Amino acid sequence: MADQQSGSILRKKLAAARVPEADGGPGADRSWRMALARAARDAAKLALDVQSLTLQKLSLTEVLEGIPERALIAVLQGPGETLGVLVMTPDVLSSVVESQTIGRVNRTAPAARKPTRTDAAMTSGFIDAALIGLEVALSDEADLSWAGGFRYGSHLDDARPLGLLLDDRDYKVLTAQVSLALGQRGGQIVLALPSEGRSTAAPVGGEVEGAAPHAFAEALAERVDGASCTMLATLARMQLTLGDVTGLTEGMVLPLWNASIERIKLEGLDGRILGEGRLGQNRGMRAIRLAERPAMGGSRPFAVPVSVSVAVSVAAPVAERLPEPVRAAV
Repeated sequence: MADQQSGSILRKKLAAARVPEADGGPGADRSWRMALARAARDAAKLALDVQSLTLQKLSLTEVLEGIPERALIAVLQGPGETLGVLVMTPDVLSSVVESQTIGRVNRTAPAARKPTRTDAAMTSGFIDAALIGLEVALSDEADLSWAGGFRYGSHLDDARPLGLLLDDRDYKVLTAQVSLALGQRGGQIVLALPSEGRSTAAPVGGEVEGAAPHAFAEALAERVDGASCTMLATLARMQLTLGDVTGLTEGMVLPLWNASIERIKLEGLDGRILGEGRLGQNRGMRAIRLAERPAMGGSRPFAVPVSVSVAVSVAAPVAERLPEPVRAAV
């Protein structure tokens, strides 16, 4: 009787641990664990350990409801114009970014904030490395039909547009509870891909090695080039004593002896001169027509665009007191 009871208990445990092949089998589970750890090590120089991982089949509504607040939402592009999503909780995101920027993970928890385009660019290499690692590990398994061929595409500020971007279908969702930097932080990485999949995956192998760094470089360049930049158009500069500054009153006239609309300096927020140009107008806005200037070190001059518009604001009372050539231009 005792043997029969122990055998029954053993069969129940085995049945509970068995994952049906239709739900992905153990292949994606095991492979995603290894892919995440290796991607964190190679792409972010970060120690990552998957403490637990679940594989579920969820509807689109259930996927959207499970996205945490202030998480990084990466939209993944797959074969046949299919889309998936990878979600990283704030602690995971900050750990990946800190490891790449300062070489370690801060002991203090990061301040709560929404992910930025720079965050997305910094993590795209890690995401692609993990997806490539998953694809390579599944090259001989059935799970490749739904888990292969996806790469980082873009990121979203919040989850609301996902309901319009993603198809209303079932998704296979891998939820990994991870420990980072030898236990200093923990969080979740959620991967949701269409459950239907396809019969074959994109070829893996020859060009996979080095693909993640290349994808990261392209994504970083795209985000950096698209970032906003503030420049100051400086008509003239003058020096005053502290006593003169504190004594300024309304109606006083400050002569700008070196002011010239032919030489307007463009400066960065750090005070460095980025170029020179002539004050003018473009489509009703104040504009600077950039002029050529020799590059540093005596190399040949570089050509610059001539249609860059920079906002120049001059208060009306001040404009009335500018020198005549400058007043006419403004």
